[in-house]
Amino acid sequence: MVSWSTDAVVVLSLLSRLLIMESAYGLQFPLPKIGGCFQVHPELKKFHVQGEAVVLSCNSFERVLQKQFFQKKVEYVITKVNRTRGVDAEEKEEGRVLQRERQLWLLPARTSDSGEYSCIYRNETLCVTGSVTLQVYETKQTGMEKLSYLFSTRTGQNVSIFCPQLRDFNWTDEIKWYKDSSLTALPIGSGFYHKQSRNRILISDVSRADQGHYTCQLRVHINNHHYKVSRTIKLNVKVPEPVPNTEPTGRNPDTTVTANPKPSLSTVESPAVQGPKILAPVNGTIFESPLGSSLDISCLVFTGSQSADTTVVKWLVNGQSVESSYLGRRALMSKRVTTVAGSNYADVKLYIFELFQEDTRVELKCVSQNQGGRQEVIAQFRIEDSMSTWLMVGVAGTFCFLTVVSVFLYLLFKPRGKADYILARQNSTFSSTSSSVS
Repeated sequence: MVSWSTDAVVVLSLLSRLLIMESAYGLQFPLPKIGGCFQVHPELKKFHVQGEAVVLSCNSFERVLQKQFFQKKVEYVITKVNRTRGVDAEEKEEGRVLQRERQLWLLPARTSDSGEYSCIYRNETLCVTGSVTLQVYETKQTGMEKLSYLFSTRTGQNVSIFCPQLRDFNWTDEIKWYKDSSLTALPIGSGFYHKQSRNRILISDVSRADQGHYTCQLRVHINNHHYKVSRTIKLNVKVPEPVPNTEPTGRNPDTTVTANPKPSLSTVESPAVQGPKILAPVNGTIFESPLGSSLDISCLVFTGSQSADTTVVKWLVNGQSVESSYLGRRALMSKRVTTVAGSNYADVKLYIFELFQEDTRVELKCVSQNQGGRQEVIAQFRIEDSMSTWLMVGVAGTFCFLTVVSVFLYLLFKPRGKADYILARQNSTFSSTSSSVS
């Protein structure tokens, strides 16, 4: 009796741990583990201006927790690296740095806030960490290119541009729009500028003169205080190229002018140009996000000693440029160029304002090219169906539960073997003999 009950307890314990591990880890272990914690790939680098309200969050980190570890709406801590606490006590007292649920609020941001931040989730059975890097510039002009989202169009088009990443803020004032370094707001509602929605304007009949940096600026209300928030969109206006004249000129070309007298010497002296290498995403990556949410995806390219500015990096949607595709009305791009230890990198981010059901399984392609060669990777994004995800979790949990119950019932009603019967007889005989001797 003691033997089978002990076995049942052991089996139940093992299966219970399996059930806990499945619910905690989703039976997937694709992430590296360092110091007992799973390490999530770093977030995209954030660029902001001092004096403005900044909200730091770990969106990719949170998606990994939900998708791979089935942790829904968890609370985690964001803390600056080399800090032992989530928020510095003095700054917490001032109210400048706040940990609000799954976000870190800087009210306002300072240049000293620049650096790496850790995202940490920990419970009794699971530890997951991620990171996000923040760069705060003293003025907008200092880092204009890195602060800007890129939007391209052609002359003669009607262009709709919007102010992205505002949903974390409570704002009631009208957004003001500025162009380049002008201190006078654009006359929205007259001329070529029209208001389309709360955070979107339309520029009609775009010309080359409309090219430039457009800054949307607003005041937000946080804890009975007002703070400034701004975003910059770089509008790139392309002029259609004229049709080349193919009519004969009546003159024979002078081949002696263009001939290279020493082609082999020229080839030897020209330094080899290193081709670009796409570091992220990898081929076949699937970006997942809930319906109606926004999504940031990045194409990180290593150009080596070659200048990243001379390397073309772009996203294609179903083989078309972003501005020409059906995503053109709700997508922006930004390009960041950085140098680390003498090596150059280009990071082109595609920001999708809102995901629709039709976006499921759309083919995304990151293309990188310079004189040294060309590389491209194909990715997709998929709309997450929360019902189906949790249905799979429920089915897996039910299966494990039924397995536990089945094993328990089997051990409970398992017939006793012959060995148990002989042992009982021996015990009985021994007891009787002992009684006689007594």
